[in-house]
Amino acid sequence: MKKAILNLSFTATMIFFCQSLTFAQLDIPRPSPLGRVYQKVGLNDITIEYSRPGVKDRVIFGDLVPYGKMWRTGANAATKVTLADTAKFEGNKVAPGEYSLLTIPGKEAWTIILNKDSKVSVTDYDQTKDAARFNVKPKIVADKVETFTINIADVETDNANIELVWENTKVSFKMTTEVDAKVMKQIDEAMKGVSQMEYYRSAVYYFDTGKDLNKALEWVNLSLKEGEKFWMLHQKAKIQAALGDYKGAIETANKSKEIAIKEKSDDYIALNDKAIAEWSKKK
Repeated sequence: MKKAILNLSFTATMIFFCQSLTFAQLDIPRPSPLGRVYQKVGLNDITIEYSRPGVKDRVIFGDLVPYGKMWRTGANAATKVTLADTAKFEGNKVAPGEYSLLTIPGKEAWTIILNKDSKVSVTDYDQTKDAARFNVKPKIVADKVETFTINIADVETDNANIELVWENTKVSFKMTTEVDAKVMKQIDEAMKGVSQMEYYRSAVYYFDTGKDLNKALEWVNLSLKEGEKFWMLHQKAKIQAALGDYKGAIETANKSKEIAIKEKSDDYIALNDKAIAEWSKKK
């Protein structure tokens, strides 16, 4: 009898253990799933990690998320922003590191806060730890956005817009990062021991950013001394045209086209044809 009781007890224990193990392995979707957005802006990297609640037939701003009160800008924990390098948010300088993104929604204006405590909650928020605090105006969007979304949009050479969108409300603020001074420093350093590609890339940068075109032409010519490439010649032609030397630009473009034909580069054949046709009208 005693042995039977022991066996029964052991069986019950094993059943409970197996049930507990089964429950521990359950993988159930979260009501507000985690989201992550990454973007390189210029030479900087920004990562935003946040939870994404849904509207679910509720009124959001002014009701579920009250006006005038701090919001963790998502669900569960505060939204975390990680910067690889210094950036400015609406002109406010923020050092590299991890920050919490908090907001105070309003009907006419939102307060955006980047706080140095990346794990802060609304209840233990300390304003003295703010790295940046500024106001922006919300916009009404026609199409309803069911799931809270953070976008990094309108990415340009040294800036992008951070967008918070939910229900029929969108809030946007600008991030800028230093590019020109850093690239110029790299170029100055590179010129101390210059390769063909460094001359070429520096010439491209000067051309694309509207700097000294004569210097760009000098550098692209130096890059061509180590061997003429059709894409380098095409870049030289564009610089010549920008300097108003359309005759020289057409001659260079024709040379680029000849090499492109040999290399079977249809893209550059077409690019040169288009450029020659355009510059022929101006010479």
